[in-house]
Amino acid sequence: MNTRVWMDSWQMGCCGEPFTIGSEVSWTVVDPDREWLTKVLGARTAATVDGVEEHHGGRPEQPAPVRGTVTGIHAVHCRFAALPGEPGHTRGPVPGSGTLTALSSAPRWTSGRDGLDFVGFLVDVAAPPR
Repeated sequence: MNTRVWMDSWQMGCCGEPFTIGSEVSWTVVDPDREWLTKVLGARTAATVDGVEEHHGGRPEQPAPVRGTVTGIHAVHCRFAALPGEPGHTRGPVPGSGTLTALSSAPRWTSGRDGLDFVGFLVDVAAPPR
């Protein structure tokens, strides 16, 4: 079974471990924020996200970890702009501006590009055979 995991840029930058296609991983995941992911990824891609990697805790539930082999990695970039009706410095993702770039590895630090901010990784993980 394959699982698609969202990994926020700040999670990776804070204390994430770089990984590559073929890496064996064991990650704690929580339910995705579909509203936010839809703004960044679009509805169709956001619907494919099974969980969000979370290694800082702070959640009452203790979900089972996702374990398996990384089979796909995409860097996700999007544009941010001021949110209408919010205080002046509140920014959010601009719907429809998200781009996915296939990668063979996920470094700890990823730069923005072409006026877009790096926001995270979309990672496909294949469960080990039973």
